[in-house]
Amino acid sequence: MTAAPHVPVLLDEVVAALDPRPGDVIVDATFGAGGYSRALLERGARVYAFDRDPDAIAEGAGLEREYSGRLNLLPHEFSRMAQVMLERGIAAVDGVVLDIGVSSMQLDRAERGFAFSAEGPLDMRMSRKGESAADFLNLADEAAIADVLWRYGEERQSRRIARAIVAARPLETTGDLARVVRQALGYRPGAPKDPATRSFQAIRIHVNGELDELVQGLAGAERLLRAGGRLAVVTFHSLEDRIVKHFLRQASSRPARSRHLPDAAGPEPVFSHVSKAIRPAEAELARNPRARSATLRHAVRTAVPAREAA
Repeated sequence: MTAAPHVPVLLDEVVAALDPRPGDVIVDATFGAGGYSRALLERGARVYAFDRDPDAIAEGAGLEREYSGRLNLLPHEFSRMAQVMLERGIAAVDGVVLDIGVSSMQLDRAERGFAFSAEGPLDMRMSRKGESAADFLNLADEAAIADVLWRYGEERQSRRIARAIVAARPLETTGDLARVVRQALGYRPGAPKDPATRSFQAIRIHVNGELDELVQGLAGAERLLRAGGRLAVVTFHSLEDRIVKHFLRQASSRPARSRHLPDAAGPEPVFSHVSKAIRPAEAELARNPRARSATLRHAVRTAVPAREAA
C-alpha cells in the first residue's frame, strides 16, 4: 500500500474541501487503494473506509496496521454507511468523501473483467458476488440489453449492439464482447475512441447497480454528516455528475415564499456552500490521463435535520 497502484484524482482539492482536523471522524466511502484515506490520516483524522471489493479490503490491511486505531476498513457497500456507522456507535461524522465508479486496480487486472484492454473473464462484479456481466449478456433478452446500453452508456446504436450480442452468444471473455461491439459498429483500428467503451461502461454500471448505489450513498451521507460536516463527491461521467448536481441543488434550495401565504414555509436547505464543478488542472492531467473526465462537487451540511426521503 505504500506504492499504491491507483492515483487518487483531485486529491489536493478533495482534502481542501474536507478540511480535516486532528480528531475529525471521516468516512472514505470508496477506499480503493487508500489514496484519500492516507491523505486524511496524515492530517490527523480518524477514517472509516468502505469498499465492497474484497481485494481492496485485503490489500488495505497494511495501511490499517500502519494507522492502527485510526483506520477501520469496512467490507460493505457505501449505500449502507449510515446504518453501519450507527451499528458501531457513531451517529454523526465530520466528513464524507465518495469517489464514484471503477478503480484503476479493477481496470488494470484482466481477471476482474472490467476492461477490454486485456483478455479476461466477462465478470465486472465489484463485490465478486451476484450476477456477472456474462450472466446478464447470455441470459437477458435483446430488449433488456438494449435498454441497459442506452440508459447507462448513452449508446445510440444500442439496439444494433444488443442484436449482435444475442446472435453471438455465449460470450465468455472481455475480448468476446469487445469484438462483437466493434463489428456491430464498424470499428476502424486507430480511431480516437474505441466504440466498445460505452457498452463496457453501461454493462458495468448495470451489474453493480452503481447509480442506485450513488443515490442511496448521497442520502446516507446527508443523514450521517453533523452540522458543519463536509461532503465531497468525485464523479467520472455525466450520468453520475447529473445525480450529484441534482441532489445538491435540491438539498441546498431555499423554500419559495408567497406573498399570499407569507407564513408558509417549505423545507430549509440541508446543505450550503455548494461548490461549482471542479475539474483537474493541466498538471494533474499530464501526470494522470485517467483524471480527464473527473468532476468534484462539495458542500457543507447545515443544522437542518435530514430529509425524510434521505
